[in-house]
Amino acid sequence: MAIPSASAAGSFLIGGDLPVERLGFGTMRLVGDGAWGEPADPAQAHRVLRRAVELGVTLIDTADAYGPEIAERLIAEALYPYPPGLVIATKGGITRQGPARTEYVGRAGYLIQCVEMSLRRLRLDCIPLYQLHRIDPRTPIEESLGALRRMQEEGKIRHIGLSEVTPAEIEQAQAIVPIVTVQNRYSLADRRHEATLQWCAEQGIGFLPWYPIAGGKMLNPAQPFAQALAALATRHGASPAQLSIAWLLQRSPVMLPIPGTSKVGHLEENIAAASLRLTREECIGLEQATADQ
Repeated sequence: MAIPSASAAGSFLIGGDLPVERLGFGTMRLVGDGAWGEPADPAQAHRVLRRAVELGVTLIDTADAYGPEIAERLIAEALYPYPPGLVIATKGGITRQGPARTEYVGRAGYLIQCVEMSLRRLRLDCIPLYQLHRIDPRTPIEESLGALRRMQEEGKIRHIGLSEVTPAEIEQAQAIVPIVTVQNRYSLADRRHEATLQWCAEQGIGFLPWYPIAGGKMLNPAQPFAQALAALATRHGASPAQLSIAWLLQRSPVMLPIPGTSKVGHLEENIAAASLRLTREECIGLEQATADQ
């Protein structure tokens, strides 16, 4: 059996100068439930991270809110010193009060502290891609992004991205600082941000879909579209999860899926999706089957 490789998905230049393989790895599932607390098996979390790199992943997405702070620490424990070409993208701007309990904070002083602490935990001098985890409605975006621009000017951030935003919000942000990526919720079963994806494609901005298999929704046989998904997966000798990731990769050349898992077996299955090719008719059929979900 061929060893899966993320390189089969092709590559993308973040910001025009930062190359990554298009199929990455997200780290939220490495920590406790609700992104809260230590992993049940820290050694396995380390194995998953190392295996991701072995399988050609060059984009690892994380955030200071995962744990909080734990996912960043695990990355450094498992992978430092980092191999050449590995891009670690992290985020700040969300505080966590417990499992699945969050609050947005975009004040300049707080975000500057977030960057400094992520640098320390990740053992980096410069974060390749730093994303504002959410726009704080209580803080002017000029203040939040102004703080990140200052850190960029100081050489502590290379590129800046946003999360959960509309095209209008991206344009507003672009007037303050160059934006090179957007991370929005998006999957075959959840295409609410289709307009943002298309805008990013037109602008050459990388689009990182979080919940790329809809938090497991795509795998639930009780879903009305499950039969169509399962039938096509069987035809390709693949799993529904692999089919969902393959569809994302073919949806747009700026798509950078970051499926996450805490199991090596699931990781290898996800990476194998990089080699799966769907016909245009198959993609349209999947989109029609999930159109009302």
